[in-house]
Amino acid sequence: MPVNDQKSEYYFREGCFVTELSNTADDPELSIAHIRVEPGETTRWHKLLGITERYLILAGHGRVEIGDQPSRAVHEGDVVHIQAELRQRISNTGESDLIFLALCTPRFQESAYVDLE
Repeated sequence: MPVNDQKSEYYFREGCFVTELSNTADDPELSIAHIRVEPGETTRWHKLLGITERYLILAGHGRVEIGDQPSRAVHEGDVVHIQAELRQRISNTGESDLIFLALCTPRFQESAYVDLE
C-alpha cells in the first residue's frame, strides 16, 4: 500500500516522516499513520502516554527496541506490539526506506508523545 502524497507527509521531531491516514476526533479509538524512516536513521527514544501502538512493517529492514526487551530485527510482514508507557525506538538497518503503518489505540495525539532523550 504505497502512499505517494508528498503534500501530506511531514517530518516529525521523533526522526521519521509521517502521513496521517486516519486520525480524527470522530474516530477516537484508532489512528493509522504511514511512517517512513530513512536508511541509517534511528528514531528518538520516546513513549506514548495512554496509547498502545502496533507497527505493521510494509517494506525495508530495521531493528526495534521496546522497554528493557532485547532489540529485535523486523522486516516486511512483521507486526510489532508496543504497550502504552514503554520506551521505544526503531532503526532502519537497510539500504532503502523502512516503511510501516503505526496503528494507535486510542488515536495518537501529540500531547501523549514524551521525548526521552
